[in-house]
Amino acid sequence: MDELFPVEVSEVAADAPLATRMRPRTLDEYAGQQHILGPGKLLRRAIEADRISSLILFGPPGTGKTTLAQVIAGATQAKFERLSGVESNVSDIRRVVAAAANRRARMKTILFVDEIHRFNKAQQDVLLPEVENGVVRLIGATTQNPFFSVNSALLSRSQVFQLRPLSEEDLTALLRAAVSDRDRGLGNLQISLEPEAAAHLARLSDGDARKALNALEIAALTTPPNGQGLVRIDLHAAEESIQQKAVVYDGTGDDHYDTISAFIKSLRGSDPDAALYWLAKMLHAGEDLRFICRRLVICASEDIGLADSQALVVAMAAQQAVEFIGLPEANLILAHATVYLATAPKSNRCTVAIGKAAQEVRDGRTLAVPPHLRDGHYKGARQLGHGKGYKYSHDFEGSYVPQAYLPEGRTYYEPTENGLEKRIKERLAHWRALYEAAAGNEKPAS
Repeated sequence: MDELFPVEVSEVAADAPLATRMRPRTLDEYAGQQHILGPGKLLRRAIEADRISSLILFGPPGTGKTTLAQVIAGATQAKFERLSGVESNVSDIRRVVAAAANRRARMKTILFVDEIHRFNKAQQDVLLPEVENGVVRLIGATTQNPFFSVNSALLSRSQVFQLRPLSEEDLTALLRAAVSDRDRGLGNLQISLEPEAAAHLARLSDGDARKALNALEIAALTTPPNGQGLVRIDLHAAEESIQQKAVVYDGTGDDHYDTISAFIKSLRGSDPDAALYWLAKMLHAGEDLRFICRRLVICASEDIGLADSQALVVAMAAQQAVEFIGLPEANLILAHATVYLATAPKSNRCTVAIGKAAQEVRDGRTLAVPPHLRDGHYKGARQLGHGKGYKYSHDFEGSYVPQAYLPEGRTYYEPTENGLEKRIKERLAHWRALYEAAAGNEKPAS
C-alpha cells in the first residue's frame, strides 16, 4: 500500500539537520503566515475542509513553502509526490501522473513541484490536463513572482498565495521550541539560549526559518559545555554561528523591482532616511550601479524638475563620478545624490505637461505650423510666406514679444510655487499678461 508521506516527512533521520527535523507536521505547529493560515482565513478553511485545489506558493527562501505542502498532504490524507523544476523532465511527470491515476479511486495525490518557474512550456503543458482533470492536485513553489514566471494557463487554474518572511517573534518562538523539543530538537542537550542570542539569530536570519535553525544548531554543537555540562549560547556564540546575513535579493525579480520602487517613492516623498536604507540594501545585494544612477537621473526630471534644476546636474554628475570612481567609494557619491534629490523641492509639472502634449499629438488633430514660424531660409520659402511676420524676441525689451507659437491657444505647463518654480510661475504670468493685453489691443479685421 502507498505510504501517506515520503520518508522526509514520516521518517526523518536522527542525524538530519535541525531545520529538517523541526519541520512542522500540522497546521498548529506551523509558524507564521497568519495572513493566509490564521483562523477563518481562506487557505486554512480549505485545508480543514479538504477542499484544496491546485496552489502556487511563492515567497523568499525559508518561509515554509515545502513544509506547507507537506502539512497539507498530511491534513488531507493525500499521497505526497515531489518533483523538481530543475531536475525533473517530462518522463518524470508522466510517471507520477500515471501512478496518481492508478490510485485515484482510493487516495488523492498532491504533486509538489519545487521551483516550478523552472519548468519549461512543454513540461507545464504536459501537467496542465492532469491538473484540469483533478488527477493530481498541484502545489507549486517558487521564489519568483508566478504572474511573471509561470505558464498563464497553469496559473489560471491555481490559487496563488504569497508567503512572507517570518517575523522575529515567530523565529524566536521557533528557536526556543527547538531547544526544548526532546523528540526532534535539541532537548536532550542541556542548552541555555539567552534572550539576546535568540534575538540576534532571529534578526539576522531575515525571516528565514531554515537559516535561524541552522545557526542555532551550529552554536549548540560548537559551544563547549561549562563545568555543569550546560551549553550556554550567549550573544557572542550567536554572532559567531550566523556571521553576516545575506540579504534576500533577486537581481531580476520581485526584490529588484520592489526595492527600486521603494527607493524612488522615498525620494519622491522627501524621506532621505528611507531612501538611504533602500539604497544601502541595493548596494549590499550587488545591484547594478548604472541601474541606480539611471533611476536617480530620471527622478531628477520626473519628480523634481524645475523646482530645482540643479538636481539633474547633481544626478548626472553622480552618474559620471560613479563610472569614474567605482566601488567602494561610489557608495558615497550615490548617497550624496540620494540625499540631495530626497531633500530637494518637488514638482512633476514638466512630467504632466509632456504627458498632456503627447496625448494631444496622439489623439487629437495634428496642428499645422503657423506660417510665421516656418523655416524661411531656403530658396523660395519667402514666396510661400514662410517666416513672414515673425518677431525676433531679442529685438524687444526683456527678450520677449507677444506672439503666437501655436495656431490654437493651449496650456500644458502649469508651474507650482515649490522651490525655484515659483519664480518661473511669476515670469510666465507676466508674459501671459502681456500677451493677453496685446491680443486685446488688436483690431478685428474689417
